[in-house]
Amino acid sequence: LIWVTKYRHQTFSTKELADEMKDILQMVAKNNEIVIEKMEVMPDHVHVLISFPPSKAPTSAIKALKGRSAFIFLKRHPEIR
Repeated sequence: LIWVTKYRHQTFSTKELADEMKDILQMVAKNNEIVIEKMEVMPDHVHVLISFPPSKAPTSAIKALKGRSAFIFLKRHPEIR
């Protein structure tokens, strides 16, 4: 999966912000039975290679990763919004 930030803003401009997003994605994946095989957080987009059980719909896995991680990240950093 590859997704970009809104308007491709450089949201993850520092190593600390990128590492925090990686930690959030790992936590969300663990809570939703998703295995992150590989992950890279770039300044304006995220690359993730995932696997999940066949009983889980691909759209629900994507929604869980993108939606929940964005919610947690923006709650911690409201100035980025």
